[in-house]
Amino acid sequence: MINNEQRIAWGITGSGHYLKESMEIVEEMNNVDLYLSKAGEEVLKWYDYDLNSYKKNGIKIFRDVTASSAPVSMLYEGVYKCLVVSPATSNTIAQMAYGISDNLISNMFAQAGKCRIHSIVFACDTEPTVITQAPKKLVTLYPREIELDNFNKLKTFKNVDVVDNVKNLKKALKKFK
Repeated sequence: MINNEQRIAWGITGSGHYLKESMEIVEEMNNVDLYLSKAGEEVLKWYDYDLNSYKKNGIKIFRDVTASSAPVSMLYEGVYKCLVVSPATSNTIAQMAYGISDNLISNMFAQAGKCRIHSIVFACDTEPTVITQAPKKLVTLYPREIELDNFNKLKTFKNVDVVDNVKNLKKALKKFK
């Protein structure tokens, strides 16, 4: 059940690919909390994002600091109407595709599925060639077949939208704003 009082849980993993665009969307929203993997927190610092500025705007920030991923319990309490993971690294996509839930973001994804809370995942490695913004310059990457296979496997999951561009991310989010 979706209501306007529920929030959106937004997970950030260790990718700089489309990080700027993801954070711009977060900044436009007024009903979102951030969930950071350890790598996600590092990457935000590399790209000069000040987490304190988000806290001032009423965004709660949850870090991956407990072995049991304690913040996951908020999914059970009906706080969230949707989980977004954007951007999602190939490592996170692999964990999701194979049911591995050993960190905050992969646990959030698994438990959202078990609670029938819709997830939107913005995958980074989705094409044979990817041009992405590294902290200091553009780089060209060549995702391996396994990364592309995991992306395609995740697209078969029920109650999960897997997107590969900003336009499709915004489109998927419209029903939860």
